[in-house]
Amino acid sequence: MESTQDLLMGLGMLTGIVSIVFIIARYTYLIKKAMIDRGLTSEPSNGKLRYLDIGSIILSLGIGLIVSSFFTTMDLSEDMMDMLIWGTILIFGAIGLVVAHFLRRKLGS
Repeated sequence: MESTQDLLMGLGMLTGIVSIVFIIARYTYLIKKAMIDRGLTSEPSNGKLRYLDIGSIILSLGIGLIVSSFFTTMDLSEDMMDMLIWGTILIFGAIGLVVAHFLRRKLGS
């Protein structure tokens, strides 16, 4: 029973992720098509800054994982430990987003 439930959860998550990517790609295509039809041009995006954003977010999530590993050494209830671990990871992920935003503004794009 549990393996069937795990399979269904995995398929549901995969279907959700594929659907989200498809919707975003379709929406982006329609926007670009409408801009071309109206004669507008978009400025090319700077790929280096995109990698800087991704790198800062992944680095901050890694730091969040390292910091949250200290909670596993404490004598806490499992619910409290899970909450602290996920909270720490999310907080550091948010810090990474803020750092990426300020780096993007500082580097001028």
